[in-house]
Amino acid sequence: MGQTLKCISPIDGSVYAERETLSPEAAAERVTAARTAQTAWAARPLQERVDLVMAGVAAVGAMNDEIVPELAHMMGRPVRYGGEFGGFNERASHMAQIAEEALADIEVGEDATFKRYIKHVPHGVVLVVAPWNYPYMTAINTVAPALIAGNAVVLKHATQTLLVGERMAQAFQSAGIPADVFQNVFLDHDSTSALIADRAFDFVNFTGSVGGGQAMERAAAGTFTGVGTELGGKDPGYVMEDADLDAAVDTLIDGAMFNSGQCCCGIERIYVHESLYDAFVEKAVAIVKGYKLGNPLEQETTIGPMANVRFAAEVRSQVAEAIEAGAVAHVETFAEDDGGAYLTPQILTNVTHDMRVMREESFGPVVGIMKVSSDAEAIELMNDSEFGLTASLWTRDVERATRVGDQIETGTVFMNRADYLDPGLCWTGCKNTGRGGGLSVIGYHNLTRPKSYHLKKVTG
Repeated sequence: MGQTLKCISPIDGSVYAERETLSPEAAAERVTAARTAQTAWAARPLQERVDLVMAGVAAVGAMNDEIVPELAHMMGRPVRYGGEFGGFNERASHMAQIAEEALADIEVGEDATFKRYIKHVPHGVVLVVAPWNYPYMTAINTVAPALIAGNAVVLKHATQTLLVGERMAQAFQSAGIPADVFQNVFLDHDSTSALIADRAFDFVNFTGSVGGGQAMERAAAGTFTGVGTELGGKDPGYVMEDADLDAAVDTLIDGAMFNSGQCCCGIERIYVHESLYDAFVEKAVAIVKGYKLGNPLEQETTIGPMANVRFAAEVRSQVAEAIEAGAVAHVETFAEDDGGAYLTPQILTNVTHDMRVMREESFGPVVGIMKVSSDAEAIELMNDSEFGLTASLWTRDVERATRVGDQIETGTVFMNRADYLDPGLCWTGCKNTGRGGGLSVIGYHNLTRPKSYHLKKVTG
């Protein structure tokens, strides 16, 4: 008997879905089937693989009316926001459009004697371990380019969004992608680690916690299996004295609070030039006080519950500790705050980096705001973190943003925007945020390996 995985709905604490995990033997059989099917899949013409993947994407879009309330039930995002298909489609479409160029042979040189080139060949079987916070968009970042590049994909999704992998596999298989080429599996942690340690996979892509990423790397130790990780974040925003104040407040607070703050690249700390600080805080507090916390199935709800009671408990703990240490909370407890998954969004001032809320990932609807007097001070504070995913800079001066950005330890530098993933750019991080990179041309490079051809035409 396998383990029973249960998705507990944050709406009311009920069991929304449950599935049995595969036995170790059954899991090994599934991976073997993927490996067998991958060879024929990789032999298909590139354009055929592209067309089938995009047909699978369209099939997911056709399910959107069912998917949106399903996501609300599983992880609490309000239905008013319409789900994830826009970003899901944008990312897959871009990777489809650049596939031919990105996967083209690298021509080194040819003359009467030699032909030399480098191919991008698929790894083989790719394991994608996807998170619950943006369950479709994070999964497609790897699923689409991995399949297009000729890999077979085994998808293991988070228990909190238990039905997402089934939806994706159903859609892609209905579009004509062979069932063994793209599989959804339910696995417990031990079975996953055992498969990785047994070299069942040729590449592993993991999005999740730092601890989860460390577990993946430990399982792969000594196997030489590639592991790509996108882990925690504590992304900063910096508002310079020449910034468009209204745009900065609107964007950074939305980046901090959208999805109940459960965003990998959400804004978790904000540094504001002293000349704009008071006005920024006043406007930010007014925005947050206007939110409607409630049942995500109701159209008027603008901020839903956190995905799990224990996630909300961690945020409450960080906020309480900060207040005890002298931080000022600006938002009174909402009537709908039940002490469980439904959590009041919060803005804190008088915070310092001695507080956990400014150091550790909160992954919830809370943000600390600090006053700074110079770029140098802001840079020092932004870099005072174990994480490095994105940083959001607010100024009218592109050259200044570039100079500051060059000094920040981060994977992406934004100017006058935040909390967005551009599929034309490499999605990557540094420090405890992980390593590797998804999307863009570099995403294809990470999902293939180089194979060199040195062909001598003449021997006499």
